[in-house]
Amino acid sequence: MKEKIVVILGDGMADLPDENGDTPMSTAKKPYADHLAATAEIGMTKTVPDGMSPGSDTANLSVLGYDPTECYSGRSPLEAVSMGIDLKDDDVTFRANLVTLSDGIMKDYSAGEIDTESARALIAFLAKELNRDGFELYGGISYRHCLVRRRAQMSGVKLTPPHDISGKPYEKYLPYDEKLRSIMLKSQELLKGHPINEKRVKEGKNPATSLWLWGEGTKPKLDDFYGKYGLKGAMISAVDLLKGIAICAGMKSVDVDGATGNIDTNFDGKARAAIDALEGGCDYVYVHLEAPDECGHQGDRRTKTRAIELIDEKIIKPIDEYLRSRGGRYRLAFLPDHPTPTATRTHSSDPVPYMIYDSAVKKSGCACFDETAAKESGNYLERACMLTQKLKTF
Repeated sequence: MKEKIVVILGDGMADLPDENGDTPMSTAKKPYADHLAATAEIGMTKTVPDGMSPGSDTANLSVLGYDPTECYSGRSPLEAVSMGIDLKDDDVTFRANLVTLSDGIMKDYSAGEIDTESARALIAFLAKELNRDGFELYGGISYRHCLVRRRAQMSGVKLTPPHDISGKPYEKYLPYDEKLRSIMLKSQELLKGHPINEKRVKEGKNPATSLWLWGEGTKPKLDDFYGKYGLKGAMISAVDLLKGIAICAGMKSVDVDGATGNIDTNFDGKARAAIDALEGGCDYVYVHLEAPDECGHQGDRRTKTRAIELIDEKIIKPIDEYLRSRGGRYRLAFLPDHPTPTATRTHSSDPVPYMIYDSAVKKSGCACFDETAAKESGNYLERACMLTQKLKTF
């Protein structure tokens, strides 16, 4: 029976200790992960190469086995691929967030986690006015959208992710590129007083007051995952970034009804989709859970802890039980892509804890899996892009 590999990725799960020395990973009740940790390999790994931005793009590419220093061409083009946008080699793309700006402050990088139906209506409205001079605006999921600049060159200007400046004055972070800046300012004029925003305000929700452009990039080129590793892979994720990586790598990208990328996501459906992919002949399944990262950006430590507990109960438990019941050797890895500390509310490039459980090899692991246990193990994988090779060497 062929070996199976499952990677469970808790986006932004790692954190900084509080005044008591605790983190969401250490306080979360996660009996299934801790049980596996007792006989697993525990350690730390560096997912973000020196000199690169600590984004979910570079970090997840690393965990999947791709060296970002060799293949990274920007975040937004990966999302554009997932959205079905046809990109040419001379196109430039941007992530376009719907955000809430208020009194000169970046109040909310997600416009209150705006629902997709409302967001797409706003994007369609903006596109009628902004789609000119080679620019095209495309609707995505919730607050995450895409702007394409056809037949262009990279602007080269600094573009700041909005989640990096939550609660801070935003004026100095507006781009120096005249056209990009004008699009953002024009969007503010257009969105002011829109009926959808007026309705959101009446309901006590944050309105979408502006587009915020960042994550500039060009058409991506990734080696085929099967050709690179000899593994038939599948991606289970709610976000366009991971779906786009999967498509570019020739992996199967699985859509799950009710998968939102937040704490209310369909955890059960994602576990079922992972098991179905394994049943359907996939050798390698990557299950991406966005909820801890969103909680980190919102500074919500309690909900981040709960997200980790739900991953343990609704993802790790059923997948591990399935793998045990089918027989045959398997490896299950559990790790974050990068830390998203609730204290800073943005990504960090610090190394992250990892766990690799091998059903056929029992190691002297730890009583629990968290940042402290991983650091104290003494195990260190300097380049996370070697993780996939490590997992497939049975």
